This record gives sequence, structure tokens and C-alpha cells, in this order.
Amino acid sequence: MKDLRGHPARADQAFRRLAVGAAGIVLVVLALIAAVMTARAWPVLDAMGLAFFTSTRWSPVEGLYGALPFVWGTLYTSAIALVLAVPVSLGVTLFVTEVAPGWLRRPLIGFVDLLAVIPSVVFGLWGILVLAPHIGRSFFTAGLILGIMITPIITSLSREVIETTPRAHKEATYALGATRWEMIRGAIWPHSKGGLVGAVMLGMGRALGETIAAALVIGSALGQVTLDPFVAGNTMAAVIANQWGEAGDLQKSALIALAVLLFAITIAVNLAANAIVERSMARSEGVR
Repeated sequence: MKDLRGHPARADQAFRRLAVGAAGIVLVVLALIAAVMTARAWPVLDAMGLAFFTSTRWSPVEGLYGALPFVWGTLYTSAIALVLAVPVSLGVTLFVTEVAPGWLRRPLIGFVDLLAVIPSVVFGLWGILVLAPHIGRSFFTAGLILGIMITPIITSLSREVIETTPRAHKEATYALGATRWEMIRGAIWPHSKGGLVGAVMLGMGRALGETIAAALVIGSALGQVTLDPFVAGNTMAAVIANQWGEAGDLQKSALIALAVLLFAITIAVNLAANAIVERSMARSEGVR
């Protein structure tokens, strides 16, 4: 390999090609995953047609596979998790960055970061032992467990975003006589809202794809499409984990189709997050 020292233009070009190649590999891998999974899911999609996405009946004995209850369970539990986790995460983040004294700040950050690496099965078992006896195995129990799981993730990312707010902006706001809350609204929020949205969407992505914890506490009921949070349900990831071992060929095709659908939903969420972040950043910079 030629020595690129002393040739910054060549070095930049080589780095650009390397970065483009790495990004291309990621796209190729994603395309291959999508193609292989879709091919494996095609038998059930061919047999069920649009009914696979709209039906609420999942009966392997009868050869009927409807994904709607599992899509609903995935989105519903994720929404519950976000409703519970986002206020707590932002509150903890603001306390750590703006209120907590130095002697408390460092151990609190370490504790939050430690929560983020606890295996999901631990949360699931804790939910079965502590929550399920009191509130049952239900959408709400699963959403609560997912909310606890994504809180440290959103908190850690939000803290890093808020800490990038220039100190001069904060001091200028205080110099104008603003209170701490007014400083947060006037200096921190406009600068950080794009990154905070991104942190929330990453937490949602974790909640959408969680398998073990949700499977343990959601109740594994089939065909439930309801707004009642205290009834048993199921999610796409949970039903795949629970039924794969005993599934026949067509049922495995149906489970793979659920995985493809979850893959598509996750990509859509990420694209929406990117669009929201870019729009928020453009507005914060005064671009309309």
C-alpha cells in the first residue's frame, strides 16, 4: 500500500472510497436479508394474500395466519413504553445535567448506564415475579417492562445531546434574567430537540424488536386487537420466539413473514426519525 502521508487530497479520496464501500456493504447485507426473508415468507403470502395483514385469526391447525393482532400488540406495547419512559427519561436527564450536584451526578450516570446493559430476560423474569401477580400478564405489563428497559437508553442518549448545548447560550439566557426552566426552554430545547427526538425513536426501535421480556409478560394470547391494556396479547417478536420450535413449513413461512413485516416497520420508524430530526435541526437553525 502506498504511503499517503504528504498527500492530503489522495488520503481524503481514499478515505471517501473506504467509507462509501463500507456503507455499500451494509446496504447489500440489508438487501440480501430482505430478499432471502421475503422469499422464505412467500408461500404464506401467496396462500393468504392481503388477509395475512388484515385478518385477526391465527390458527395453524386450519392453515389460517393473520398478522394484525401481533402488529397491534407490537405497536401498542411500544406506545405504552414510550408514554411511560419518555417523561421519566427527560426528567432524569435534566436533573443529571442541570440540577444534580457533582458528587451525585457521576454515580447517577453510572447507575443509568448500568441499567442499559442488563439482559432483557432479567427484566422479563422480574416482571413475572413482581408485576404479573398484581396486574396480570397483559399489554400494560409488557409495555411497563419495555418502558423500564428503554428508559436508560433514552436517558443516556438525551444526556449526551443536552451536554452539547453551548455554555454561552445558557449563560446568555441567565444574563437576561431567565429562570432555570426558562433557560431549558429557550436555550437547551431549541438546540437539542432534534437529538432528543432521535433518542426517543431509538428507544422505540428497541421496544419494537424486544423478544424475551415481552414474551414472558404479555400473556401470549392470539387474536387480541383491543385498547384495553389489561388483557393478554402478543407481539410479532414474541410469537416468533414462542412458536418457531414446533412450527410446520407453512407456519414457519408465516413466522418469517412476521419477521419481514417487523423489519419493514423498523425501517419505516428509522426513516421517520431521520426526517423528524433533520426537520427539527433545520428549524433550529432558522431554515424554513
